[in-house]
Formats: sequence, C-alpha cells, structure tokens
Amino acid sequence: MTARAGHAPAPDAAALARLLPGYPAPRHWRRVPVTGQHYLDLGSGPPVLFLHGNPSWSYVWRALLRRLSPHARCVAPDLPGFGLSRHLRPADGIPDPYEAQLEGLDGLHRHLVRDAGLPERGWTFVLHDWGGPLGIAWALRNPGVVARLVVCNTLAFPFPDGFRLPFYLRWIRDHRPVAEFVHATNAFARVAVHAGVHRPLPPTERRAFLRPYARRQERRAVTDAVRAIPRGPADPVWRLLDPPGAGPGLTELPLLIGWGMRDPVFTPVLLEEWARRHPHAVIHRFPDAGHFVMEDAAAELSDLIRDFLQGAP
Repeated sequence: MTARAGHAPAPDAAALARLLPGYPAPRHWRRVPVTGQHYLDLGSGPPVLFLHGNPSWSYVWRALLRRLSPHARCVAPDLPGFGLSRHLRPADGIPDPYEAQLEGLDGLHRHLVRDAGLPERGWTFVLHDWGGPLGIAWALRNPGVVARLVVCNTLAFPFPDGFRLPFYLRWIRDHRPVAEFVHATNAFARVAVHAGVHRPLPPTERRAFLRPYARRQERRAVTDAVRAIPRGPADPVWRLLDPPGAGPGLTELPLLIGWGMRDPVFTPVLLEEWARRHPHAVIHRFPDAGHFVMEDAAAELSDLIRDFLQGAP
C-alpha cells in the first residue's frame, strides 16, 4: 500500500475492505509529490484538516470522515513517518521530530493550495494528541490560514501544575533501553488500541490500526514521538507554540473541545487548562470515551463538528 507520487495505487476493493475496514476507498488516496506523504481527500465544501496523534494514523478518523464529507472538504494526512506516509530515516537529516512534522505540514498545505485547488485560508483544524501541538504551532507560523479549531484530548501549552505523564510514557521517554524494547515489540501501539478506547474495537479494526507498524523499520516515528515529549515547562520545544512574529495568536478563534473523560494520559487537568485559557470555547465532555474519543463517540463528535462548521463565523 505505497506509492511514489500522485494517486496511490488502487488495491482490490474486497481485499482492502478486509485489511482496512471502514477506511475510505482508494479513489480518495493521495500523495504529496516529492515528500511521499499520504493523505485522504474526500467531500466538498469548506476545508477541514484532521491531524492524528501517536501511534495512530488517518485510519482513526474514518468514521468522522464518512459522516462529515457531505458537509466539508475533508483532508486527513498521515504525518511523516506514520501510517501510509513515507517513513523517516536517520539518513534523511531531519533535526528532530517536531521540525520534521512541521515541514511536512508546510509541504502538504502548499500542495493542496497549488495542486488540489483548496483555498489558502479559511481552514478548520481538527487536532488530537500529538497533532494538537503540531497543528497549533503550524497555525501560529502561518497566521490567517486557520479560521476555527476543534481539539480532542490534546494540549497546546506547557504542562500545567497538577499534571504528570503516566509512568510508562516517562519510562519510554527517559530510558533508551525501554524505548528500544517498546520499538522492537511494537508494545506502545499494541497497548494503545486496547487501553485508548472505552468500547473495545473489533479485532479487524485493531489489526488495521496496527498494520502500518507491522515491521520494525516502519515504526521508528512512533517511539521517537514519545522520546520527544517535553520534560517540563522550560523545555525548548514549547517555543514552537510562541514563535517570534506570530501575531496575536489563536485565542480569539472559534474553538470546539470534545474530550474523552476516561483518557489515562490527557486527564481532566488538561481540559481545565483549555477552559481557563479559552473561556469562550464550546466544551463537550464524553464521560464514556477514552483517549481515542473519535472511536468511542464517533457519531456524537461528528455531529458536533458538523454543527460547529455550519454555525461558526
């Protein structure tokens, strides 16, 4: 399931349905020339960009894309190194995972505007997990592009008082032997597809979720993303969320927050910080949803996003 540029090849439809149940058909698969970044493009209307987290990929948005594509132009990339995108290698000379992802978003936006006919401005960003700080940092670097935000179990600010990463993330982040073991066994992704949802995924969907990371050389970005988690408020990576010359910021944009309250990582402490920083935000708490709120509450969340797109200025 790879391609060099343009449209990805079209595998047999029946085989694809077995391998990736619920995933959009290959006619919606695209590649960014040169970079090889894979993305989905379906629907028509105002542009909406969906940015996934770690260890997920565009597969995690499948239910939302199906329900929202009649109302919007939905674009869901696999971040570089994830999913069906070209896998990052040390030889690529990428300085760090954050810069690699931001450069990937630069290339994707240029391609979508220049080659796919999408508008330069007026975008809605839907952000989850790792995609949150990346999407916010990119929006701050490119003022005026993003018109509204939807955030789901993520952050875009230094860790507030009272928040601490779970011990297993700290172990992976801080101890290379642990990280290498997790990388070798794909343990992080395997645990995520179970622990990240309150309603268990069917086995076929769990296998689809894990498929891009089946081989050891294809999952380096997953471990690197955990290793790159900031260690505290003084970590230089937070400067990405306060770039020089970025303008007034994003605090005045319409903001919808959909939060899975059973998330073991993005706890209510972070939701409270979002509410403090963005008192105008519309907040919906899903008491029976976990980290992957778009899996546990797909119908409710997609309806909220649809109404938000139609009602926000």
